[in-house]
Amino acid sequence: MTVQVLSILMFATTFVFLLFGFPVAFTLAGVSILFALIASNLGFLSPDFLALIPSKIFGTMTNELLVAVPLFIFMGLILEKSKIAEELLETIANLFGKFKGGLGFTVIIVGALLGASTGIVGATVVTMGLLTLPTMIKWGYDKKLASGLICASGTLGQIIPPSIVLILLSDVIQGAYSQSQLLQGKIPSNPISTIDLFAGAIVPGLLLVFLYCIWQLLIVYFRPNYSPSLISSNKKINFKKFLSVIILPISLIFFVLGSILAGVATPTEAASFGAMGAIFLTILKKSFSFKNLFIAMLDTTKITSMIFLILISATIFSLVFIGLEGREILTSFIHELPGGPIGAMLFLMILIFFLGFFLDFIQIIFTIIPIVGPIILQMDINPLWFAIMIAVNLQTSFLTPPFGFALFYFRGIAPKSIKTIDIYKGVIPFVMIQIFVLLLIARFPQIALWLPDKLY
Repeated sequence: MTVQVLSILMFATTFVFLLFGFPVAFTLAGVSILFALIASNLGFLSPDFLALIPSKIFGTMTNELLVAVPLFIFMGLILEKSKIAEELLETIANLFGKFKGGLGFTVIIVGALLGASTGIVGATVVTMGLLTLPTMIKWGYDKKLASGLICASGTLGQIIPPSIVLILLSDVIQGAYSQSQLLQGKIPSNPISTIDLFAGAIVPGLLLVFLYCIWQLLIVYFRPNYSPSLISSNKKINFKKFLSVIILPISLIFFVLGSILAGVATPTEAASFGAMGAIFLTILKKSFSFKNLFIAMLDTTKITSMIFLILISATIFSLVFIGLEGREILTSFIHELPGGPIGAMLFLMILIFFLGFFLDFIQIIFTIIPIVGPIILQMDINPLWFAIMIAVNLQTSFLTPPFGFALFYFRGIAPKSIKTIDIYKGVIPFVMIQIFVLLLIARFPQIALWLPDKLY
């Protein structure tokens, strides 16, 4: 047995355990340490190599950027628990419901607004599902269309900043780019930041919203019976209330995202402002309660603990994999692919897409990108474009069956009359739209690079 065979076995063993549903964090760390001990006994790895693990973990946990993660999660949970998101959805539905397909457009628009203000897929999908799905079914919306609209719109928060995915991805890409520079014998620079990634994701995010609306418009035109108007939607619209409901969340988004893009605040500082702003909004709306505050804090702790535990475990995994010369195997394999940089990017995009059928975005970001990223970034690929391509691709992992997170959340609140196969069929057009956007960004990189170039 050679050290290369051992690294391949480690990767394969980890993937098998994940497919069988074992906890991600414990699988990554457990398998890594097990193979490190085996390699040490076989003389392939020095026992001192394991001493690097604590320093790697300490370096991860002292990263100031990652402090923004629990703060943005807390901000989203406060808005969700205080019913601000619910009121936003009901108000816009009352405005558009009387038009054909109006409720479908409402779901897309609110999905984008909630995505920008909460960034939490579960909260967005569940909130929109509970509030709009019964009405959609009651007035004759096609079950597949309703399921697809709610699931797809609920994932917009992963590409529209501020987004947890973009924060985690920016940290990993920065590390991957630095390693790629070191591997080429260059002095590491820092050409991409979270701010760049936020700016680069805005146009692709808005493009997705636009194409979702175009798809809904085509359904209205070619299949009008799939998305009818709400016959009883005859409530008078109170524009003063409408503006108050819309302006408050949009103001929060503007100040949080605007302060980051303008360079006034770091993502961590803006996240803390957003968390306080969310609490302030609940006080203005008279929906503040210490019970909701406590629940939001508890849920934030749970979600953050899960993310950071996977992050630490993935750090151990990548360290051991590199120690077993796994990167050398991948490097030779990628360099032998036809097409050079284009072939390498195509390979990575296909790999991420298919891994999205089985793994969630956190596992893909922390296990695949740190290993493959430095290899591909040595091919003179723009790291910002590289990051946006990965971010859009990762969004599809929330929609691809059988383990897409959005599908799980929606299945939990959908009635038995909506079969699982209906949900799967409903998201397929939206997955196709996302693949189309991915191809557009690949063909026209300025979709991702134009705004950062203008701002900075």
